[in-house]
Amino acid sequence: MSAAPDGLYYTAEHEWLRVEGNEVVVGITDYAQDSLTDIVYVELPEEGMEVGEMDEFASVESVKSVSAIFSPLAGSICAVNEALDDTPELINEDPYGEGWIVRITMQDASALDKMLSASTYLEQIGE
Repeated sequence: MSAAPDGLYYTAEHEWLRVEGNEVVVGITDYAQDSLTDIVYVELPEEGMEVGEMDEFASVESVKSVSAIFSPLAGSICAVNEALDDTPELINEDPYGEGWIVRITMQDASALDKMLSASTYLEQIGE
């Protein structure tokens, strides 16, 4: 059974978002990291990079495959989790905490209205 904490937003592409002021912290869900298995490399974007909704901005490589990470909303990447350079397995160990990928300054907070709740996300993945 995958975890999907309440109080976060989710996307159909298995990203999660935590709102902190006008920024969102973005990572991949427990379901996504479990499906990927052991994560061995994360290609991170540059700080300051502008992203549009659904733009690919990073990728996660596991022993099974490489998966693109998409921006759930438009904005500017204001921080990247550089700890993932040396310890990409943080995504497996703590996907909703130390395994975050980027922080994005939102252009339009109304984009959050299109996101899924924890219960809707779990329903979507069949859990």
